[in-house]
This record gives sequence, C-alpha cells and structure tokens, in this order.
Amino acid sequence: MNKQIESAWQKLKAVCESSPSVDDMSEIERAFQYAYNSLGDNVWPTGEVIVAHSVGVAQVVAEEVGLGVSSIVAGLLHNVTYEEIGNRPTVHDIETEFGSVVASILGGMAKINALGTDTVDLHSENYRKLLLTMAGDVRVILVKISDRMQVMRNLDIYPEAVRQKISLETAHLYAPLAHRLGLYYINSEMLDLCLKYSNPDSYNYVSKRLDESREERKNFVAEFVKPIEEKLKARGFQFEMKARTKAINSIWKKMQNSKVSFDEVYDLFAIRVILDSKPELEKSDCWQVYSIVTDEYQSNPERMRDWITLPKSNGYESLHATVLGPHKKWVEIQIRTKRMDEIAEKGLAAHWKYKGGTASTEMENWLANVRDILENPELNVVDFIDDFNTNIYSDEIFVFTPKGDLKRLPAGATLLDFAYEIHSEVGDHCVGGMLNGKKVTLRYKVKNGDQISIDTSVKQKPKLDWLDFVKTTRAKTRIKSSVNEERKIEAENGKEILLRKLKNWKIDYNDELIRMLLKHYNLKLAQDLYYNISVGKIDPLAIKELVVEKETEPTVKQKIEDVLAADDLKELSFSGGDDYLVIDNNLKNVNHKLAPCCNPIFGDLIFGFVTIKEGIKIHRRSCPNAKQLIERYPYRVIPAKWRDSEKRSSFQATIRVSGTDDAGIVTQISHVISKDVSVQMRSINIDAENGEFEGTLRVFVNNLDHLDFLLKKLQNIKGVINVSRADT
Repeated sequence: MNKQIESAWQKLKAVCESSPSVDDMSEIERAFQYAYNSLGDNVWPTGEVIVAHSVGVAQVVAEEVGLGVSSIVAGLLHNVTYEEIGNRPTVHDIETEFGSVVASILGGMAKINALGTDTVDLHSENYRKLLLTMAGDVRVILVKISDRMQVMRNLDIYPEAVRQKISLETAHLYAPLAHRLGLYYINSEMLDLCLKYSNPDSYNYVSKRLDESREERKNFVAEFVKPIEEKLKARGFQFEMKARTKAINSIWKKMQNSKVSFDEVYDLFAIRVILDSKPELEKSDCWQVYSIVTDEYQSNPERMRDWITLPKSNGYESLHATVLGPHKKWVEIQIRTKRMDEIAEKGLAAHWKYKGGTASTEMENWLANVRDILENPELNVVDFIDDFNTNIYSDEIFVFTPKGDLKRLPAGATLLDFAYEIHSEVGDHCVGGMLNGKKVTLRYKVKNGDQISIDTSVKQKPKLDWLDFVKTTRAKTRIKSSVNEERKIEAENGKEILLRKLKNWKIDYNDELIRMLLKHYNLKLAQDLYYNISVGKIDPLAIKELVVEKETEPTVKQKIEDVLAADDLKELSFSGGDDYLVIDNNLKNVNHKLAPCCNPIFGDLIFGFVTIKEGIKIHRRSCPNAKQLIERYPYRVIPAKWRDSEKRSSFQATIRVSGTDDAGIVTQISHVISKDVSVQMRSINIDAENGEFEGTLRVFVNNLDHLDFLLKKLQNIKGVINVSRADT
C-alpha cells in the first residue's frame, strides 16, 4: 500500500476511534478496503493519490463536521466510480454493500461531480442543478463541503488557472454554504485559502503581522482573563477560557471596508468562556457570567449580541459583548456552554446529535426556501449566487407578525421583504404596513422586535424599482418573475399593434422583417421589440419609415392619420393645404394637450408632437425637450399654430423670482399678482436664507402679452432682483 494512503488511513482511524459519533469502526474499515480495492494507487492528473484524497475527505467529515458512520463511509467511497477507472462499481453495487443511506449520499455526490464543478464557469446553468441537488439532502452538502475543504488545502498542486477558478467558486458558493450550515471554522479557513491564492501579497502581509504580534496578544489575554477566572471560580462555575484569533480574510476585509491599517483593527481576537452547565441552567449561567464580565470591564451596549434568547437560524447560540480591557483596548468576549460551543464548531451535524438525527425546523425551512427559489425557471443563477453570498453573511434581525410569528430577515431588510417572507401573494400586493399605530412605507427598514401588519391592495402589482431596495433573494426572485410576466403581456399587446399596423400598410409580416428590425434597434429577442412597441419606446410609424420608401413628404394630416382614429381626426382643423395643425386657444378639444414640460401659452411659437397613447401634445419651440424630439422622431413632429380668437382662456405659467429678503416681500408679490394684473395664482413657494430669497410662482394667464406684463410688474417690486419664466 502507498505510504501516503497508509499515513492518511492511520490518521482517520485515530479520529474515528475517539469520536463519540462513531459506534462501528468495522463499517469504516470495510469501506476503506472497498475504496482501495476499487482505486488502488491510481492518481489524478495533479499527482494526488485518489484514495488518499478520499481518506482526507472522510477525516474532515468525521473530525471537523462531526458526522457519523454513514457520512464517513460516503466520504471514503465518493470517488470509487471515477470514470477513468476500469470495472468501477455502480451506485447500485454500493447500495447492496453499504445500504441505502450511503448510496443516497453518493448519488447526490455523483450528480454534482458529473457537472464538473471544479472547472465549471461561474455563469453556468449547472449551478442551479448543483444547488438543487445539494438542497435535497443536507448530508450531500456537508460531504461536498468536506470534499472542497480537502481540495482547498491541497490547491498548490493544481495549475494556476485552475487555482483561480476553484478559489472563485469556493468563495462564492462553498464558503457561504459552510457559514450557513454553522461550519464557521471551515468557512473561515476556506476564505483564508481563497485569499492566499487570489491575493497572496495581502494574505502574506496579514499573516506576517499576526505572527509578529502573537506574543503581545498572549500577554494581553493573560492579563484580561485573570480577574474573570478568579470571580468565576469563586462563584463555583466549571469552565474553560480560550482566545481565538480573527481569520486572515476577515482582518483583510475589515482593513479594506473600514479603510484602517492592521494596527487599527481592534478585534483581532475574541476571548471565549465555555461553561460546563446543566441543560436547564444554560441560559441563566451564561447571563450570570455576562454580568460578572461587565462588572469587571466597561461594556459597549451597541456591540452587545444576544443569540441565546433568539439563536441564529443555523442554530448558533452565544452571548457576545465588547468590553474595554486593560490598556484601554476593546476586546470581544463570547459566553456559551459546551453544547453551544459544539454547535458553533460543528454546526448542523451537532444539531443532529442533540435533535436525534434530524435537522432543525429553521434549517429545513431554509432548504425548502432555497429549493423553491431555484425551481423558478426564470431565475438568473448569477444574481442568485450574488444575493445568496451577500444574504448569508448579513446579521439577522427578528420581526414578528401581528399573531406573534417570528420571521428572520437579513440586516437592512425592508417592510416589502417582510411581506414576501409571509407569502409571495402578500408581497405582490403590499402597499405598506402599520407599526405601533403608525403607517410605514414599503421602503421602511425593519428593526429587531418590530411587530408589523401588512396592508395589501388587489390593485397593487410588483414594480421593477422594488428591486432597488429589497434585500432577500426570495423577494428579488418573485419580483423579477412577476415583472417578467407583465413584460410578456405587454409584448403580446405590442405584437398585436405591429400586426395591425402592418396589415393597414399592406406590409408582410415575416421572419426577415423581424430580424431586420432587431438588428436596427440592437435588440436580441422579438419579445423585446414587441414590448418596446407596446410601451411606446418604438413607434410603429418609425418602423414604417424603415420598410417603406415614401415618394413625397407626408402632410401634417397624413402623419396624424396613422395614429388617431378617423372620428378623432374629424375634430381637428388644418390650414394651408394640410401644412399646419390649427390650435384653438381655449383648447377644449380632447386630442390637444399642452405639454407639461414647457407649458405653452397662447402666443408662443409652438409645434405638435404625435404620441401613441395620448393624442397630440403641444410644445413650445423653445421647450428643453424640443431638440431631442425633433432629432429622434422627425416623422412625429408637425407644424402647429394658434387660431386667433376673441375668447379669453387660461394657461398655466411658472415664474422664478429671487431677490433680497425684505419684510413683506411675499405680501407685495401676492398683491401685484392678484390686484394689479388680475392674475389667478395657483401656488407660491418662497425659500429664504442668509438675507436672500428664491421663489416659484404658478399662475394662470390669458396669453403671452398678459404674462410679459406680469413679469414687468414683478420686476418693479423693491427687493426683487431677478424674474423669469420657467419651463415647469
């Protein structure tokens, strides 16, 4: 037997023989022999002996994850079906030899390995299949994480390009999964190794600084724990205290995010108090120790974290306090029991030990949620992985429904996230909520302990801008799905519009036409073309311009005919051989609308713009949007002029006024408007600062001459420096 295999096997035996989770070494020994008989001394292209790797994975499963015999056996056997080996056994053969549980885990592993995840591109659809497979059985996730941990520890034997790909994949997927399942140390080591291979200079710098400051930290810890130990012993507590240095990647991220040097990172390590408490005394003992610590050292209440009263969703329980220790240095202290510490060390696997071999309800709910999201066929996998990564490392907050049901959300989550956490339909129709008798909006950021009722409306629908403020993957996925459904409906409407127009113009609808239009508008899908037609971003008249050569320039009347119904067209007035659209100054005709961007007034030089859904809009020629409209849509711009009339009518105008903030200036302005020039005022808004004022007036005038007269009167008021007409 290869020495490398023999050495790895002896280490695994020692771990298993001392593990309380292993009650049958014979099955593990039989699995090792089966793996060796199947694989022998075969090696991978990297030079690594396959069986040695398998034994290493089994050791991680046993020692660091803490799973039992079936999972250890699965770790030993997960490579026996390696495709390069002749006469390899099947999953059915393994089920006959080792039972259905082992075969089930290996079946999931085989699916993952068949995807080639070690070299798969991050943007591949394979990730959806991978995650769905792992979400089916938690043990598959745990064994695969162990496999990846072993790969990362031996990453230096891989080619540089593969190292980078595996590091990226590990940082995006496997490390967050380990964190979510409570395997904090595996998560930390994975991220450290990712930094080591992706950014070696940074990794080496932090590692070197930690080595240089090791003695200093040791002396500080000794000085810090001495008075605490004395008080705990005096109170009769059974305990141990130890210090744990912050992970290299965590230190580096803190330096980057907080823009501080290594010496300015105050929480380089945490001191842990681990109590040997009876189950019924766990909480009270932890709180007593917390009281003793904070009596000795001043605490920072804003840094207090109570995960005993409300544990994290992965089962993590602990009290965290930040206190001011010797030499005025802040230090984090963590207080927990042996049971809590084992769950913190081994995560989900330790839960199984204490829950009789089943996962926690919260964990099952989380896995069900992951499956639900992944089974959405319209899911963007890259977005999901980014959200998954971000959400997992977020602190959790706890919010309650009116009935007292607890909902966990990532820090920064909004009322809308909470609504989607209750139910997808509740989220889709959410219009706000009530908190302590006060109304709160969709964007309200929920806080720990909030008890919120959600208000819904059948008229409410998910909107694209909701994606700008929701935090949870569930909310984002549902909103995108709903918005896509709306987009499909709009696209169908757009297709009907196009078909109807083409029929009117006697133009054939065919694939060649659609390909030409997609190329012209730089679109990928026909659905995008139809959607843009429906919402007015692409005008059917522009399409007609593209496909039909016009012998003569169309008249104003002809331009409008393509948009308005025949009955509406009868109400319009033209002059000069249809060269101008004539606008009456009382503007009672529903097909004429004054554009709000420039508020034309009788007497202004104007033009008409033919819209798809709102008839004809009248703009001033000096409108800020005029240049863009004329350049982009020349075929929709029509000459227009006012019809002379004796009728009096009102047009809204906006006036900007500024000057010196003299007493009574607002009264004088109001008097001029209402008395001197008989103008109706809609609103007045004046802001004063540092002895000066600026104001906006909205008034109704009869025509351009009336407005000019008003501007001159305002200019003559003492203290007014500048008066001008505004567009809106």
